[in-house]
Amino acid sequence: MKTYYFLLLLVLLACESKKEVGSIEKTDEGLDAIIKPGTAVELLAEGFVWSEGPVWVESEKMLLFSDVPKNNIYKWTEKDGLSEYLTPSGYTQIEEGNAGEGSNGLLLNASGQLVICQHGDRRMASMESPLNNPSANFKTLAATFEGKRFNSPNDAAYNTKGELFFTDPPYGLSDQDNDKAKEIKFNGVYRLDRQGVVSLLVDSLTRPNGIAFINDSTFIVANSDKDKAKWYEYSIRQDSIISGKVFYDATTSAQTEKGLPDGLKISSKGIVFATGPGGVWIFDVNGKLLGKIKTTMASANCALDAEEKTLYITSHNNLLRVQLQ
Repeated sequence: MKTYYFLLLLVLLACESKKEVGSIEKTDEGLDAIIKPGTAVELLAEGFVWSEGPVWVESEKMLLFSDVPKNNIYKWTEKDGLSEYLTPSGYTQIEEGNAGEGSNGLLLNASGQLVICQHGDRRMASMESPLNNPSANFKTLAATFEGKRFNSPNDAAYNTKGELFFTDPPYGLSDQDNDKAKEIKFNGVYRLDRQGVVSLLVDSLTRPNGIAFINDSTFIVANSDKDKAKWYEYSIRQDSIISGKVFYDATTSAQTEKGLPDGLKISSKGIVFATGPGGVWIFDVNGKLLGKIKTTMASANCALDAEEKTLYITSHNNLLRVQLQ
């Protein structure tokens, strides 16, 4: 009898380890060149409150990502699996008027430093410690615009000139748009130039979130608003936006599926991987939908490895992986 229950336990554990976390949905034949038919969505780790902002660090062969409410950055490697990397990650209690949330978007600058969108401290900052010896030693890169504190920087991207572009929705504020601590009345998209000057680029989006570059003059911004669940494409010349248009409108899907347009990454071949309603939406550079990685939980962001052969997905309380062609 003991043997029976032991075998039953093994079966249950095996089922749990193979639980359904996602699937691939093809919309266009072009998806086959990106994801091989039959590819599985893998569960790498779970148990987070809200996983976000992943970045692949090739020098350390590791993935870093945020658990925003826990004020923590985690590390995942193929060799050692999951471990805590840095806490506090974005809330060091230097500012008032926030929900105590930590880091969100993560990226690397040209020098290989970790750059952090810090929700709680309402700033863009860099970690001044080495990547292989992390500590909560932060340098402020940008914290204000025209003397007013940012809301809660969410996601960011560098262009090849080393200029930092970032979004600033109110998600890190305790009461979001109605919070008395909200000093900037709009939710903006900004650029930090190499001289440290902050410029406002877009102030018309309700919830600017993920941001990524198609090329140095064109970028995409996700709008995480259920009623305006869209990705927007902007072209920039010198200091100004010269054109803007809807890259793709997912508002209808946002009414019935979990998640909103959030983090995104664009491969060197111009393939757009954008978290949105139902999972990760995959587009070509012209906004043609090729397919989706359907996830069982709302997905917040994604990251490519250095060879663009693996896509990592932060999906609510899960960390997922999909192998690419």
